[in-house]
Amino acid sequence: MSKKRLVFAGAFLVALGALFIPIEGKAPAATGPTAKASALDLSGFSSAPPGAPLDLLFIHHSVGGQLLTDPGPEKEKASCVYEAHPNGGGLRRKLTEQGYRVHEASYGSEIGEDTDLFHWAPKFRDKMDKLLRVALNDEVLPEGEVNRIVVFKSCYPNNRFRGEGTAPGNPAGPELTVWNAKAALTSLLPELAKRKDTLFVYLTAPANVLKRSTEPAWKWTAKRILGKPTDEEIAQRQADLARSFNNWVKSPDGWLSGYPEKNVVVFDYYDVLTNRGESNFSLHGSQGNTDNHPSSEGNARAADELVPFINRAVRRAGLVP
Repeated sequence: MSKKRLVFAGAFLVALGALFIPIEGKAPAATGPTAKASALDLSGFSSAPPGAPLDLLFIHHSVGGQLLTDPGPEKEKASCVYEAHPNGGGLRRKLTEQGYRVHEASYGSEIGEDTDLFHWAPKFRDKMDKLLRVALNDEVLPEGEVNRIVVFKSCYPNNRFRGEGTAPGNPAGPELTVWNAKAALTSLLPELAKRKDTLFVYLTAPANVLKRSTEPAWKWTAKRILGKPTDEEIAQRQADLARSFNNWVKSPDGWLSGYPEKNVVVFDYYDVLTNRGESNFSLHGSQGNTDNHPSSEGNARAADELVPFINRAVRRAGLVP
């Protein structure tokens, strides 16, 4: 093709792209399935404080650390273990007020490192005894004390599925497909069943925000012409798959179907941040909903729901009367 034709073709693509590109500063509307799924019903158990001190470990990275801490100027005492943060949700304080003794494991520690979906089964299989003794990262609780509650979550990249995958899935991944993720969590349950005297609370990974595409006009238009998905379409597909996966995780007919014990529950953090199906993307991102880390408002909302949820779950698990 001659140089003149190349210039003309490029100009044509840019002009054509201008007809389709979203208005500056506005993200495209969220679409796709937002079907709700029922969760395990704990309403038959009291949401009152447990009435006895219980040691609780939260395994997390940045999002979990911010969920735990109070809002305020950022003050970090260990990697992603905060004394305050602008995105703080106040969960640690709220749990402490209920009588829980809250412990944390995060980046840089043996238990806190590696928190993606494919890491949980090996971690709980190989390091359960150490995990139950964690006070803060690699520090351990006094002799004879153990964590009776373990809260664990992966971060928002774990909602960026590359596709459905193929059943039954590979629990080791490494490709993040829905079927591989299901296989990973399913392989975890036998390890949790070995510790019937411990309550395990799985938080679904937080949703990603819907960001305005930064693709150049010519590239966006070229993808349209060639029938290839744009960045926005890829993000939308990932969000739709995330909704489907997290619905399966929390449903009694999904992940926990056939699990006979009462020591595993799911708190749908993803659903809280998407306003219960209003979108498949987070509506509570920080920095004006441009950052995937949930805002203080979103985290406070999650914390307010999570505390009574845990109170009910400890009773269902038989940790307190």
